[in-house]
Amino acid sequence: MGARASIQLQDEEIEEIQNETGFSRNQIIRLYSRFESLDKSGNGFLSREDFLRIPELAINPLGDRIVHAFFQESNDETVNFRQFINVLARFRPTKVKISKNKLNTREEKLKFAFRMYDLDGDDKISRDELLAVLHMMVGANISEEQLGSIADRTIHEADTDGDKQISFDEFKQIINREILDEQLGENHEVFPQVEERP
Repeated sequence: MGARASIQLQDEEIEEIQNETGFSRNQIIRLYSRFESLDKSGNGFLSREDFLRIPELAINPLGDRIVHAFFQESNDETVNFRQFINVLARFRPTKVKISKNKLNTREEKLKFAFRMYDLDGDDKISRDELLAVLHMMVGANISEEQLGSIADRTIHEADTDGDKQISFDEFKQIINREILDEQLGENHEVFPQVEERP
């Protein structure tokens, strides 16, 4: 399947993807193979159903939100390979040497993480949205009262303009680099072949 992927991806396109994402040539070819294996229809696009067949996403409490992120990138009902790999680029570790136009800069990772919480897409995280995501993450392991307390405390600490919601700028202030890299930079469980092989 790797040979098929390298035939269908032209050298020029691989180079463009490398420049956009920071992935190596081998990583791009492996990710293209993974994309093709997920594309059950063989039409060059992935549907939500294709993503939901990934076992790691099926068991991830935020799996639906992660899948949603791929479709926010495409603004469509399907995702092509470029859109697929552009979202994956945000999961790469942040490196100081990478230029600011890369998709895995700290700013882009923060925007991606923010969208996980901004369920209605209004560029604000409300208490209800925060509670909904907390429910996704912890299920019934914490009482409603405890979840409400966590949501209230988070909004109280982050909300600097007093609107009882968290804006992207406020969100940036409460997330530190270590947490961001841990959650989005070192997590390759869904697409493990992103790692370089010796």
